[in-house]
Amino acid sequence: MDLLIKSAKIIDKNSPFHLKTQDVLIEKGKVSTIASNIKNTKKIKEIALDNLHISIGWFDTSVSFGEPGFEERETIVNGLKVAAKSGFTAVAMNPNTNPVIDNKSAVEFLVNKAKSNIVDMFPIANLTQQAKGQELAELFDMHKSGAIAFGDYNKAVDNANLMKIALLYAQNFDGLVLSFPQNNSLSNLGSANEGATSTKLGLKGNPAIAEELQIARDLFLLEYTGGKLHIPTITTEKSVKLIADAKKKGLDVTCSVSAHHLFLTDDELNEFNTNYKVSPPLRTKKDVNSLKKGIIDGTIDIITSDHNPIDVENKKIEFENAMEGSIGLESFFGAVNEVLPLENLIDGITNKPRKRFNIVNPTIVEGQIANITLFNPDVEYEFTVKNIFSTSKNSAFLGKRLKGKVYGIFTNNKLVIN
Repeated sequence: MDLLIKSAKIIDKNSPFHLKTQDVLIEKGKVSTIASNIKNTKKIKEIALDNLHISIGWFDTSVSFGEPGFEERETIVNGLKVAAKSGFTAVAMNPNTNPVIDNKSAVEFLVNKAKSNIVDMFPIANLTQQAKGQELAELFDMHKSGAIAFGDYNKAVDNANLMKIALLYAQNFDGLVLSFPQNNSLSNLGSANEGATSTKLGLKGNPAIAEELQIARDLFLLEYTGGKLHIPTITTEKSVKLIADAKKKGLDVTCSVSAHHLFLTDDELNEFNTNYKVSPPLRTKKDVNSLKKGIIDGTIDIITSDHNPIDVENKKIEFENAMEGSIGLESFFGAVNEVLPLENLIDGITNKPRKRFNIVNPTIVEGQIANITLFNPDVEYEFTVKNIFSTSKNSAFLGKRLKGKVYGIFTNNKLVIN
C-alpha cells in the first residue's frame, strides 16, 4: 500500500528526524522518503490531520482476550481490532484462557489464530502446568512454537525452589521469566489496598508488603541463579526502590506498570465500583507518584494497559465477590499521556518493551518497513462507553478526563484510521 503522511511530528529517539515535523512517504509498505515537503505527484492516499504526531508502532506487553474458553469476554479477532483502534501495532497476550497456554499446541493455536491480522500478537505462555504453581510447563517446546515469555498471569508462584529452577532452566534458550509480585499468604485474598480506605470501607486488605516481599524474594533468587526476570505491574513505592537497587547490582531485571496504577488511587473505591477492583489493587497517591518518578528515571521499563476484559456477570456483583480486572486499551493513551511526559510514554510502549521481549524494533527512517502509530497528544475529552470498542465494558476510566487521541496505525502494509 502507498501512503503520504503530511506534516507529522516524529517521536522516535532512534530516528534522525526525532522531534522534527516532516512528510513521510510510504510505498509498498516501506518508508521511501522523509522530507519537509513531499508533493503528491502520484495521487496516492494522503493523511493530513490536526496536530499529527507519529511514532513507531506501540507494543502492549499485557493484554487478555479470553479466547479460547472465555469468548463472552473477548475474542482474539475483535481484541486485535480494539488494539489497532487504540494505537497498538503489536500486543503480547496473557495465558489466562481456558484451557491455559501451558503446552506447544496451545501456543500454536494462538499463533495461527492471529495470522493475517493487522496487529501482531505474541503469546505469553504459562510458567507452570495449568497455572497451578506446582510443576514447570513445557517451556522450551513453547519457546520453539512462538512463546516470547513465561508467566502465570496474576498468579504468584509460592514455591521459591520452582522459581529458582525456572530461572536456571530458561537460560538454556535465553528465555524471559515473569513473576507476578504477590505473596499469597500476606495478600490473604484481600480485595483492596490495606490502609485507611480499606479500613473505612470494611474491605479485606492486600498490603503493600505482600508485593514487596515477593519482589525481594525473586531478586534474591535472580542474584543466585542469573537469568532474565520481568516483574509485571508493580504498584508500590518500596517496589520501585527494590528494583532500582537490583539494577544497580547489575541484575537482569525489568518491570512494568499499568495505566490504571499511574492514574488512579484507592480513593476511587468509596462507591464500591467493581471496575476499580484490579490486581494488584489500586494503591495510594504516594505510591502513584513514586511510579511516575520510576518511569522518568528509568527504573520502570515498560508501561502497559493490563487490558483484562471481564463479563458483566462477574462484575455487576458485590465488590468482594467481583473478579479483578479492567479493560485498558482504548483509554491507555489518554490516561498515561495525562500524567507522563510524551517521550517517556512513547519509550515505555515502543523501544523498551520490544527490546525486553526480543521483538524486532522498527524505526522511522528511509528504507525501513513502516510500523507507525498516528496520534494527537493534545485533545482533551471525557472517556465514556462510546469510546469502548471491546466486547466487555469494565473500564476503570469511565467518566475520567483524558488527554490524547489516537488517529490510527499503519503496519503490515495496512492502514487503520479511526
